[in-house]
Amino acid sequence: MDFEKNIFINCPFDKTFINDMLKPIIYIVLKNGFNPRLSLEVSDSGQSRLLKITEIIKHCKFSIHDLSKVKSTKANEFARMNMPFELGIDYGLRNSEVKPLGEKQFLILEAKKHDYMKALSDINGLDTKAHKNELKELFICLYSWFSETLGIKKQDPPQKTLDDFMQFNAWLYEEQLTKFKTESLALDSIQNITIPEYIQEIKDYLNP
Repeated sequence: MDFEKNIFINCPFDKTFINDMLKPIIYIVLKNGFNPRLSLEVSDSGQSRLLKITEIIKHCKFSIHDLSKVKSTKANEFARMNMPFELGIDYGLRNSEVKPLGEKQFLILEAKKHDYMKALSDINGLDTKAHKNELKELFICLYSWFSETLGIKKQDPPQKTLDDFMQFNAWLYEEQLTKFKTESLALDSIQNITIPEYIQEIKDYLNP
């Protein structure tokens, strides 16, 4: 894939986050003509996960790092360190003076503005955007980043893109219902869809 068109997505992979935030991010990335890259795109037990992630990051000019789930939320729960760790890998590659990695640019997302400072003060001064764990706010953050950093002109406004995403979800359900004939099987297919399958569904929808 093309370095100039690849966007690495670094985020939590629990089911709730995947459905509520990751899938919309993937939709917007594809809608704007870029390639989403993330560790869930391939499962190979013979390859080190860290090596796989590092190789993906090396091949992406752009990255989206979501730090909104860094802190624990209940007793005996550990903070999630994978996201800041992968941000660190990306930052190190950007400053490695190895071409073309010095051209890398990224977006740091968080739930509340400057919340990361409580856990990752070393990145103080880097610009971040806060999505407040709300879908509309996420679309606004991504709209701004694609415009300001990637130079995408004449994007649909965030509300229009959100409406399009909801229409895609309805289309995907109807497609699976036609294929499997029953509502339960259609919903089961959607709930268990893999990321590569989901990406292909979006491509089929955007480019019929």
